[in-house]
Amino acid sequence: MTPRTPGRTARRTLRLPSRLPVDGYVLALLGTVALAALLPASGTAATVTKGASTGAVALLFFLYGARLSTREALDGLKHWRLHLTVLGATFLLFPLLGLAARGLVPGVLTPQLYSGFLFLCLVPSTIQSSIAFTSIARGNVPAAICAGSFSSLAGIVLTPLLAALLLGNSAGGLSADALLKIVLQLLVPFLAGQLLRRWVGGFLVRHKKVLGYVDRGSILLVVYTAFSQGMVAGIWHLVTPARLGALLAVEAVFLAVMLALTWYGAGRMGFDRADRIAIQFAGSKKSLAAGLPMASVLFGPQASLAVLPLMLFHQMQLMVCAVLAKRRSEDPEDPEDPAPARAPATAAAPGAVHAPEVPSAGT
Repeated sequence: MTPRTPGRTARRTLRLPSRLPVDGYVLALLGTVALAALLPASGTAATVTKGASTGAVALLFFLYGARLSTREALDGLKHWRLHLTVLGATFLLFPLLGLAARGLVPGVLTPQLYSGFLFLCLVPSTIQSSIAFTSIARGNVPAAICAGSFSSLAGIVLTPLLAALLLGNSAGGLSADALLKIVLQLLVPFLAGQLLRRWVGGFLVRHKKVLGYVDRGSILLVVYTAFSQGMVAGIWHLVTPARLGALLAVEAVFLAVMLALTWYGAGRMGFDRADRIAIQFAGSKKSLAAGLPMASVLFGPQASLAVLPLMLFHQMQLMVCAVLAKRRSEDPEDPEDPAPARAPATAAAPGAVHAPEVPSAGT
């Protein structure tokens, strides 16, 4: 075996991924925002796009319910400590840190940007990118699949309730109308998808690629509608470049804190390396695809500012976690740790991803 020279080792340690995941879907989102700024829907067009957006949200949650494998979720319950840890990071630790950021208002964040930032802290975790990064880093892929699925499932109920409780009037409060919107646009389509899964599941698998475009197109429509409403209402004069820079800085600090807490906290709790990787990537990220339609239901005309922090955080987490996953993949094997668990045959397709995928419903 040829010995490794110090220089060669140093170069390997410092090497970054050849391509950071600034994916085409994020560019499409930015293009949609620009289109809404230049040609916002108003009058009759606004009514039509609002109705179409409402239907798109219902479709997204129907498809997510139809895709979620109840059997795989139940099989993953045996690793309940890991899943509770991820849920605690997503729906307890993140919101607590978000509430602590209230002290940054108004010096660093405007009240409107803070509402969006706090909403970001309430959104469920991702599925596809958590699986992808866990796979790259040689972590517990089946655990990442189940943890992401549980988080997204819990988020359908917990995110709207936490937003209503913590954001108050910014998210419509706990009025009967707000609850009715949540039930009709989120819960009912999701439950319908679960009930019809045995009949439509095969169709969804056979047409996965085409339906992926339906997912992304629906989310783009939601974004266009929300940002059009913001332009017509004239709320964008509240955001300056300095405020955006401050928001990015705050989000960078929060991402670093969550990555550190999930990694070292999981280690203190006795999890092995493979489980710590799954906890770190599933517990530190937020789902753009789940958050955007929820924001359109909860915030109404204020949704454009509410989703801005989430859109920025989404791209930041992809770039940072891509670098981190690559570094984790080059860590030496720990002889005291068991071999990292690999995805079973039924989960091989999502677990075999070697680069972050573009968001789809539930990611």
